[in-house]
Amino acid sequence: MPINAEQLMAFAIPEAKQTLTRKDCMLYALGVGVGDDPTSEDQLRFVYESGLRAMPSMANVLAHPGFWMKVAETGLDWRQILHGEQKFTIHKPLPVEGTLVGHTRVKAIFDRGEGRGAYVYLERRVTEEDSGDLVCTLGQTTVCRGDGGCGSIGEVDRTRRAIPVRDPDHVCDLTTLPQAALLYRLNGDYNPLHADPEVARSVGFHRPILHGLCTFGVAGHAILKTCCDYDPDRIRSTSVRFTAPVFPGETIRTEMWNVDGGLSFRSRVVERDAVVLGSGWVEFND
Repeated sequence: MPINAEQLMAFAIPEAKQTLTRKDCMLYALGVGVGDDPTSEDQLRFVYESGLRAMPSMANVLAHPGFWMKVAETGLDWRQILHGEQKFTIHKPLPVEGTLVGHTRVKAIFDRGEGRGAYVYLERRVTEEDSGDLVCTLGQTTVCRGDGGCGSIGEVDRTRRAIPVRDPDHVCDLTTLPQAALLYRLNGDYNPLHADPEVARSVGFHRPILHGLCTFGVAGHAILKTCCDYDPDRIRSTSVRFTAPVFPGETIRTEMWNVDGGLSFRSRVVERDAVVLGSGWVEFND
């Protein structure tokens, strides 16, 4: 049954407030694999309280509104929802503590047609409660497989970055921990698909899968390590398309290309030679 596009565009997504702590920042970094070399001063700055910095990709989990699409008033078939794309843009260095407020809205809906689903585009603006300063902006594309035929509404740039047809300029392999999903879910995404083997089998996976945003975070770690000398201030924005799941314990190889204006990248699972992130793009600060 198609959704009511105008009703969904007008849906008031609850404001989210988060009291961010240094522990949250360290836990996020550990969840995406930082600290695999516990003697590295570069990695310690993200997992140790002395001189602590937040990973750029942590923007993805700040002041998140939760799984609001499950609310009946949205009209969405939440069981048929997938995370399609994600982008973050950082406007000032991410804090390691303080109160943040997230304001989320439906920006546009692209109808693929009856029986083919729809894309719902979301925007989240995260501000500091005390100053009102804009910290970061998040863009998310949600694939609603059971909600086609609703009609398109709103405007959004649907351009995807093409990966260069040549050997990558940089390659970085990072192996995820077998318990990576159990760690990463402590950032607030408690979907049992990532923890409960029975739930995973019920939707066709032989065991729990890694969160897509955790895969994104591992790729972000690879980029920070390989192209930024672990300087988080180098990264202004990063966007990516999710193409396949990762199982905890697998090795994620991130391939990177230097391109005018930024960096193109994609990630694949080495053990299965499966591309798991595509159309990746990084914009650097000057």
